[in-house]
Amino acid sequence: MFKKIKASRKILLTLVFVLINIAVIAITAFSEFGNSENAAKFSDIHIKWWMLIPAIIAFLGALTIEIYKYVLLMRKTVDKSNSALKNAWKIARRTIIIGKYYDNITPAAIGGQPFQIYHMNKSGLPSGIATTIPIIGMISGQIGFILIALICFLLASTVTNNATLIATACFGLIFYAFWPIAVLIATFLPKSTAEIINLGVKFLAKIHVIKDRDKAIKKAEDGVNEYARCVKLILKTPGLFLKTILLSVGFHILISSIPFFVLTAFGGEVGFASCFILTVAVTSAVYFIPTPGNAGAAEGTFYLVFSALSSGYVFWAMLFWRFFSFYSYIIAGGIFYLEMYLEKRRHPELQK
Repeated sequence: MFKKIKASRKILLTLVFVLINIAVIAITAFSEFGNSENAAKFSDIHIKWWMLIPAIIAFLGALTIEIYKYVLLMRKTVDKSNSALKNAWKIARRTIIIGKYYDNITPAAIGGQPFQIYHMNKSGLPSGIATTIPIIGMISGQIGFILIALICFLLASTVTNNATLIATACFGLIFYAFWPIAVLIATFLPKSTAEIINLGVKFLAKIHVIKDRDKAIKKAEDGVNEYARCVKLILKTPGLFLKTILLSVGFHILISSIPFFVLTAFGGEVGFASCFILTVAVTSAVYFIPTPGNAGAAEGTFYLVFSALSSGYVFWAMLFWRFFSFYSYIIAGGIFYLEMYLEKRRHPELQK
């Protein structure tokens, strides 16, 4: 009886999760594209469908690069005797999907890493490695984008005279760079970081947010020390961190190329370099917007990129672009959880 109730509850929770995914997509789509009075009828639009093929290839290629980055990190850090390595590609694929999904439904994209860490740990990776790989994956991704952005900002004056955009993009890049810098400080100056954490914990204890101050301080210090040890392990592996950065550069180049192919498919006449530079600039400009998937800001800011089209075409072009940059991750997240549910139904021993 208890097992039946438990199974029914899991089915209900799965159904609720699927409905939440549908609701997230519907609400976000309506908020971004609900006002479509100026949009041309889709049947009246002439689309060069073959130009969407490069967009799809770029999207899938970027995801493959990101997945391979995690596979590479696992192969270089996990003990060869660990059976989880046999499923490295599967674990990496699911970890990426989880990260992208939660990054796009949580404010300021802060939700992905904890779920990635949990999944990698549940998949059989040691806790230290399971914690480090998603963080290194994120940091290398941020550094990769920063490198591309710095080059694009130097060339931005050749494609736009919008000083506000460039200033906002620079501010967004500074905001984006905060976390990698903080991580490096925590890695190489763990004692100083621990002292800062101690001060923060003491303050939270004083205002009664934390009850057991000593326990919280010890936990924070242990976390910093363990994190620093694991990151140093990856940094000491010859060329590993550099390879992750180069892979991240490739990922961002492909992702930032997608608007050009979408624009061209809808009849826009714009050079690849100028479209790419403008895409990187507006991507940086919306990074500090604390909404899920930058909703509400992304479509407004990216209008600068898609303004090369006639007003009736802009709606549909941006809808296609948002599918690649946002909705696809939500859909993939829903499919992932359905896949996990079916897998557990077929293999009850996985339900630990």
